[in-house]
Amino acid sequence: MSRLRERRGIEVNLRSEPQMLEYRAIAARIAGDRPRKVLDWGCGWGQVSKLLHDHGLDVTALDYRPDGDEGVEPLPRFPEIDAYFTPDPVKLPFGSGAFDAVLSLGVLEHVADPDGSLEEIRRVLEPGGTFYVYKLPNRYSYLERLAKVMGLYYHGANPEDEVYTKRSAVALLQTHGFEIREFRRTNMLPLTLEGAAATRAAGAIWTANRALARVPALNLLATNIELVATSPT
Repeated sequence: MSRLRERRGIEVNLRSEPQMLEYRAIAARIAGDRPRKVLDWGCGWGQVSKLLHDHGLDVTALDYRPDGDEGVEPLPRFPEIDAYFTPDPVKLPFGSGAFDAVLSLGVLEHVADPDGSLEEIRRVLEPGGTFYVYKLPNRYSYLERLAKVMGLYYHGANPEDEVYTKRSAVALLQTHGFEIREFRRTNMLPLTLEGAAATRAAGAIWTANRALARVPALNLLATNIELVATSPT
């Protein structure tokens, strides 16, 4: 469930300005829909929960803690955000229809039971609620293939990792009754870049990254798949 579990060099996600620009864009996109109550499913460090909170949204952060007890604690990096921690990899500690939006950001590809998890997400979403799926790894990503050749972490390296195509991602959500409203392929350039030079060039990197992802055929090799779906009414 945790979007950050077992990744190499994980804190670069917080230190990299190009990556933070993507997180800010995601938070702004969700905030533009003005959901009343959002579940950040697998919140990790909580950076996106914090961004959603800063947009004035009522956000509930949740993460999986396999060796701990269920409870609510402040996030170490963002202590103003209280997060739910659960030792159960599937069941969510919330009532049915508790949220009108759920965010999965780099999470769905890591869960042990995607079908069980999606049923739980459908349960806690109110009818017609929105499910945002970001940073789902694309099976045909050229950057993932380069990482594999270079001996770096890539999605699919661990037995529990899943990678997706448009067909398989759409089919998975539709199997659980979700209606796909939006689909796109994103991220043609690496975003987890550190240092002063990357920070100065962050705006240019992000602009080029978005422009390249809109090029037909080329974007088949993008790093990620994004979907926005609605739960059954």
